[in-house]
Amino acid sequence: MASNIRVHNSLKPGPPVPFVPIQKGKVSWYACGPTVYDQSHLGHARNYVSTDIIRRILLHYFGFDVKFVMNFTDVDDKIIIKARRQRLLDLEKQKNYTDAETIELAKAAFRAYAQNNLPKLLEGDGELDINNYIPRRDAAYGNVLAGGTLTGEGKPGDAEAKLKMHISNMTTAVIAINGNQVFGGADEILLPYLDSLYKETIDTSDQSIFTDLTRFMEGEFTDDMDALNVLRPDVVTRVTEYVPQIAKFVEKIVEKGFAYEAEGSVYFDIAAFEKAGNTYARLRPDSRNDKALQEEGEGSLSKGLGGKRGAGDFALWKKSKPGEPYWPSKWGNGRPGWHIECSVMASDVLGSRMDLHSGGIDLAFPHHDNELAQSEAFFCEHGHEHTWVNYFLHMGHLSISGSKMSKSLKNFQTIKDALASTYTARSMRIVFLLGRWNDGVEISPDMRTQADSWESLVNNFFTNTKSLLAEAAGTSTTVNGAVKALSIGDDKAQEGLRADLEQAKKDVEEAFTNSFDTPQVLRAIAEVIRKANVHINTQKSDVDLPAVEAIARWVTKIVGILGLDANASPPYEGLGWVSAAAATNQNPAMTVKPFKAVYETVYSDARALKLPDSEIITNLLSQSPDSEFESLANSGTKDPEQLALPYLRAVAKLRDELRRLAPTASPEVKKSILNLSDRVRDFDLTNLGVYLDDRPDQPSLIKFIPAAELIAAREEKAAKEAEKARAKEEARLAREKAEEEKWEKAKVAPEEMFKSDDRYSEWDAEGLPTKMKDGSEVTKSQLKKLKKDWDRQKKAHGEYKAKFGGGAT
Repeated sequence: MASNIRVHNSLKPGPPVPFVPIQKGKVSWYACGPTVYDQSHLGHARNYVSTDIIRRILLHYFGFDVKFVMNFTDVDDKIIIKARRQRLLDLEKQKNYTDAETIELAKAAFRAYAQNNLPKLLEGDGELDINNYIPRRDAAYGNVLAGGTLTGEGKPGDAEAKLKMHISNMTTAVIAINGNQVFGGADEILLPYLDSLYKETIDTSDQSIFTDLTRFMEGEFTDDMDALNVLRPDVVTRVTEYVPQIAKFVEKIVEKGFAYEAEGSVYFDIAAFEKAGNTYARLRPDSRNDKALQEEGEGSLSKGLGGKRGAGDFALWKKSKPGEPYWPSKWGNGRPGWHIECSVMASDVLGSRMDLHSGGIDLAFPHHDNELAQSEAFFCEHGHEHTWVNYFLHMGHLSISGSKMSKSLKNFQTIKDALASTYTARSMRIVFLLGRWNDGVEISPDMRTQADSWESLVNNFFTNTKSLLAEAAGTSTTVNGAVKALSIGDDKAQEGLRADLEQAKKDVEEAFTNSFDTPQVLRAIAEVIRKANVHINTQKSDVDLPAVEAIARWVTKIVGILGLDANASPPYEGLGWVSAAAATNQNPAMTVKPFKAVYETVYSDARALKLPDSEIITNLLSQSPDSEFESLANSGTKDPEQLALPYLRAVAKLRDELRRLAPTASPEVKKSILNLSDRVRDFDLTNLGVYLDDRPDQPSLIKFIPAAELIAAREEKAAKEAEKARAKEEARLAREKAEEEKWEKAKVAPEEMFKSDDRYSEWDAEGLPTKMKDGSEVTKSQLKKLKKDWDRQKKAHGEYKAKFGGGAT
């Protein structure tokens, strides 16, 4: 366990500081979880995957006992608004509106939405309506829509992204209203309008309005994290399960004089806190007077709650207004403030101090600064400042076109959509690993290309190493389903790769201890793989296989620690990616069934060929790999690649020998042999995820590559061949057409070629024009050109008569 870990700590800006846990060998960690009101997006993936990477490094590289706690915020202004609005919309749909009444409702919502979000649309003569919306939109916000800023200066950011969202909502509504598809099409403008009209009519004593939404979204989030191979928390907390504890926590802060009640709400008293010698806004002191951030932290439903003494004082307990959920307290019915929930839940599980607290960078102020203040106020004794959190880790946010990816801006791609279209869990994690966890990330095409290149480098190295080991072992034995490790000897020739591996280990150790510098880890892995590949390619038949294997096993361990193999489990002592089949612990006979079926089909087809006499072929056809397979199965091996090797070797050996024999066979048998050989390689084995790498003067090398990749490559090759054939056929047809046109033209005798041209009125004995249509003489220069054309036609006509016979037409 390393004692020299350094970590970026938001409480101490600057270079990484030494990481010293409260209790040796143990790490207590609280992570701010999601507010569960909508689908999770790539911004959430960035936060929680990066958190997971650090957690895995602490667990599986440094060997810490990590207690990881995460909350679900299941009561919050955003949740209340979304759940309440959806209920109101559902009720509105049940009303017996005529089409005209529905349109009028939508138009009223349209005008209200513009007034609240796009006031520039209201400028100008007359009232805004759906007919003049487009020209007003373009006049007021055309610069923003074109990619500029509202002020005309600088680069677009969150403000412009929000404007684009509102414009999009209104444009969609206009289309929906014109198409008489208000419900479903214009929901984004209807929802806030209905809320403004009827929010106080909702009976919030039935909290299922809110819990139905949060429980569903919590399940969706958990499914997304599972799909991304994010370890589940050791402890999960929910705000709604802690409301009595929260009320008691707030009471104690009030008793200590650091909070006060006002009009049914309770606020933290920053002035009293600082007067007692404590520091407020320790994470972001420059933001403590940022009114916009303060208002965002209080939530949009806090407007109208009065009685605050200081502008920056924040709510610990909010008086519930009509249309909001509520719980009893000594101050009346209310609900927790946003910040207090984490203080109570984290402290309940981890106590009065913790090692790590983490979340997205956007939580630093006011959320985490307020958490710190209220927790330190709760735990401090006799005016002495209390340390609640030792290290704050803030994950850099993910941006798109210069703006933070955000649900509120609706500029996001959901995790589900991303995994269904452009990413795998591994490729997404690699993208995040390419950046420092505490830096912002904007995913670019170059970054995706870099990630794909790195993944391909590792994939190919694993494939090639396992293939070389299987070839060298002949009948490879295994340990726990993985290729049994060869021993690295002391031969001088091996020192190069051994030294390269030791350097890579040192580089990764330094990277992990340097605030979990994953970009450097990926570079170290890529460098040692490149050196191993150079060795393999230059040494050919004299490869230092034990050293190559040692590198592959070390890489397997590190990528396992980074969470890049969802099927692998610590301590990651195998070689290469673990297949899904191996992870399911399937019966060996079932695992190998498709490979055995190919073997039996190929051997049966080979026996049916009228082959030239060959003792080697005869011996191969008389042998069976069943006993080798049974030996592997009895040894406890579950790795499908290892179990399949006996049958694949048999097929590869037979195919190699058939190809060697083909030149001595009759033309008909030779064709059958080559057809069988191609079918085995391109279809039988490709469909099973097996590639035979044909090598001159050496046996074919068996490589395991995902079937989808091989099939895609085969289809791409077939498509290219089809395109080549199509182009060849088009060229042939064009040549035939040109040839046909050539002879059709040559068919005309030179004496007749100009007589059908209505530009001329008289011709000489050879058919050359002498007068133009208007009676004027053909000029000498014109006649000279016409004579050249006549001479060419005479030659062509002569060739025509020689080829086809016959006279002039």
